Amino acid sequence: MKLREQMPELNGAVEWLNGEVKKEDLVGEKPTLIHFWSISCHLCKEAMPQVNEFRDKYKDKLNVVAVHMPRSEDDLNIEDIKKTAAEHGITQPIFVDSEHKLTDAFENQYVPAYYVFDKEGKLRHFQAGGSGMKMLEKRVNRVLDETEAGKQ
Repeated sequence: MKLREQMPELNGAVEWLNGEVKKEDLVGEKPTLIHFWSISCHLCKEAMPQVNEFRDKYKDKLNVVAVHMPRSEDDLNIEDIKKTAAEHGITQPIFVDSEHKLTDAFENQYVPAYYVFDKEGKLRHFQAGGSGMKMLEKRVNRVLDETEAGKQ
């Protein structure tokens, strides 16, 4: 995906965990962070406490959605996904993308990967890999500040 492109529709999940959301639920009111992760990804698990901290810190100002992107056959077991999500405190909606439909829509090749959309649903920041959480927070804050400024 390129910056300023519209968020794709959230179609193709084999299952939703922690509730289902649609694009129209996310666009219009507040910015959205969509993060891709996998149960076989060590860096994803290391970053999860920071993602959860974002979710909790900005819960009134930011939508957070997780996308489970399998990297191998071993990543397809729904019970393993549920167990890992519970172990790592992932309470936000999880799009289980076992057929890579959303992964393909995002043209995403990485886990962890983070996509920050503004409240209009335009991509404002993309980041992949385990480091750089401070940069991600700065980008999220910039989009949140623009949203706040727009309300005044």
